[in-house]
Amino acid sequence: MSDAAEDNLDTVRQENVERILEAAERLFRHYGYGKTTVADIARDLGMSPANIYRFFSSKEEIHQAICGRILGAGYDLIVAISKESGSASDRLRRCILAEHRMTLETMLDEQKVHEMVVVALERDWHVIDKYIDRINEVFAEIIRQGIDAGEFAEQDAAAAARCFGASTVILCHPQMVAQCLAKQNRATPDELVDFAIRALKK
Repeated sequence: MSDAAEDNLDTVRQENVERILEAAERLFRHYGYGKTTVADIARDLGMSPANIYRFFSSKEEIHQAICGRILGAGYDLIVAISKESGSASDRLRRCILAEHRMTLETMLDEQKVHEMVVVALERDWHVIDKYIDRINEVFAEIIRQGIDAGEFAEQDAAAAARCFGASTVILCHPQMVAQCLAKQNRATPDELVDFAIRALKK
């Protein structure tokens, strides 16, 4: 088979994968992950379930890919903020508050999306760990810049990034955010972010 023919096959395959993911995400959002079957996805696309299984081994694998796309959008947002102007402190603050806002708007307002993410968290999927690792790398770079500028104390930027992310996770973890929304005895997002940033300066 020629290189051109192989490239064409890859393109067709990717197009089919995208069609399946778009249909599955639409159905998951509308009916919920638990109530949607592979047969439902196939029916929506006008194909047989066997055709779906040519591209994904299970509904769970489709779900993982969709969660990866949702989290990928969040990662792209954080990267964009990290490259904006402003001090390291300001950019870290904007990053966390943007993650918090995305969690509220995307994962809680749309309850079916929240269900998808919660299932992924409960099953400890690698897409979650990959997202955390990538976000920590962005935080580490911002912190490193802050150290170089004399804004933050000398420290291991990678370790500081992990600690910063862990100390603010209550603002970004869908289940924690949902549980804390109505609580009056919790720190506000601004208070928590300010506290975490002050820790980097000591």
